Amino acid sequence: MIASAQNLDDLDAHALREKVRGLMAELGEKEQTLAKTAEQLLHHEQELEQTRQILVRREQMLATHRDDIRFKDAKIAQLTHEIANLRRYQFGKKGEQLSGVQGSLLEDTVCADIAAIEAELDLLRGKPAARPVQQPKRAALPEHLPRVEHRHEPDSTTCQCGCQLQRIGEDVSEKLDYSPGLFTVERHIRGKWACKKCQTLIQAPVPAHVIDKGMASTGLLAQVLVAKYADHLPLYRQEKIFERAGMKLARSTMAEWVGVCGVQLQPLADALRQAILAHRVVHADETPVQMLKPGTKKTHRAYLWAYAPGAFEDLRAVVYDFTEGRAGEHARNFLGDWQGSLLCDDYVGYKACFTQGITEIGCMAHARRKFFDLHVAAKSQLAEQALQYIGQLYEIERQLKDLTTEERKRRRREQAKPVADALHAWMLAQRERVPDGSATAKALDYSLKRWVALTRYLDDGQLPIDNNWIENQIRPIAIGRNNWLFAGSLRAGKRAAAVMTLIQSAKLNGHDPYLYFKDVLTRLPTQPASHIDELLPHKWQPTTAH
Repeated sequence: MIASAQNLDDLDAHALREKVRGLMAELGEKEQTLAKTAEQLLHHEQELEQTRQILVRREQMLATHRDDIRFKDAKIAQLTHEIANLRRYQFGKKGEQLSGVQGSLLEDTVCADIAAIEAELDLLRGKPAARPVQQPKRAALPEHLPRVEHRHEPDSTTCQCGCQLQRIGEDVSEKLDYSPGLFTVERHIRGKWACKKCQTLIQAPVPAHVIDKGMASTGLLAQVLVAKYADHLPLYRQEKIFERAGMKLARSTMAEWVGVCGVQLQPLADALRQAILAHRVVHADETPVQMLKPGTKKTHRAYLWAYAPGAFEDLRAVVYDFTEGRAGEHARNFLGDWQGSLLCDDYVGYKACFTQGITEIGCMAHARRKFFDLHVAAKSQLAEQALQYIGQLYEIERQLKDLTTEERKRRRREQAKPVADALHAWMLAQRERVPDGSATAKALDYSLKRWVALTRYLDDGQLPIDNNWIENQIRPIAIGRNNWLFAGSLRAGKRAAAVMTLIQSAKLNGHDPYLYFKDVLTRLPTQPASHIDELLPHKWQPTTAH
């Protein structure tokens, strides 16, 4: 009886253990299910977060796109209004316009501005717009001009089906080319190739051109630009030169070329500005230029500013900036958030820059000029003595110009600083002896008040002693304005600044501006925006035979 009870207890314990095992197994399965469910929930949460981030990015892109559309719409409206005003002037009563040379120059400017605005509108819209005035069909180029053929054929004349393509014809387009004194015609021949089996027709693409469907080759465009902005020949003079060479080109047509090329070349001038502002030493100067607005018969004083890297920097370039006035905000707008050492004259417009992290570097040539003028006017012995001191500083600089930055800095401290200290002490002593308001006092005060800025170059081998480098770059503008008399509009002034930026920078790098422009205008239509710096004068390598 007792044994039976013991067996029953064993059976109950066994069943209980089995039941516990079953419950544990069931619990384990449920835990695995819960873990799997938790993992799935975490995965879904991650997917939801990724989706949310994608939606946020898309919303940001949409907002940026909407802002871009609003900007383009506003810009298009502004340009449309501007071009309407120019067309009203262009086709207005002749009595309201200027006559003679001034009238001719202004008409050229208006034509160029209209063409430039149309090019900008095409870029903003992404495609050429319908012109309000029906363009006349271009006349065939004169038969007597020499022809140079350029053949464009497909890379392969085998069809994708394997058959040999047959040449069934060709398309011919002609562009007018020019080299000094001689017009020629570029004949671009594009063969047509067809497959008889699958009726496929292939043809080499139309070569990209800076002016779509324009009749001028890049050589002729380069000639017009260089003649106008480097040789300072207005379009009415070029018109006569071309006529003597056997081809009559309307000034209005050349003005349109100038306007469109100015728009296409502007990104290069903008990229060159960024290249200059990447250096810590910059020269700045400005010169007045007369500007005439369409619809008026009066000019007012505008300004052309020039900026260049320091004379000891490795970059040889200059950027011009055309503005309607001489306010200091124009210099601040050009420099942006740049901080470095700025060489300039004592014009008050630069002063605000020196409270925003820019270091003022004075121009010793300006200080010398005050004493030179005093000596010329009155044979002042005091001025002569000052000129001797300053002459010693310049003689030291001539000896140091080819040294390294560190060696130049060391030699300046050893040789130039004692001379500068002696000059300063002498000036202070002389200032006590001359009456206020006199010409001598003014000459001394100019240097004494700016002494710190004038002598900063002594402690930095990368700084030049004066601002003559940029004055040399602005001199061609001062000479050329005697020919072109005035800028016909703000847009025309800015266009001239951009083109002259590239011309002068090309010269600084030893390039012929004509060859530079001919090559750049050829490559520009297919040049990726990310590689635009390859076309800058200091990096340019010609790719075409000239």
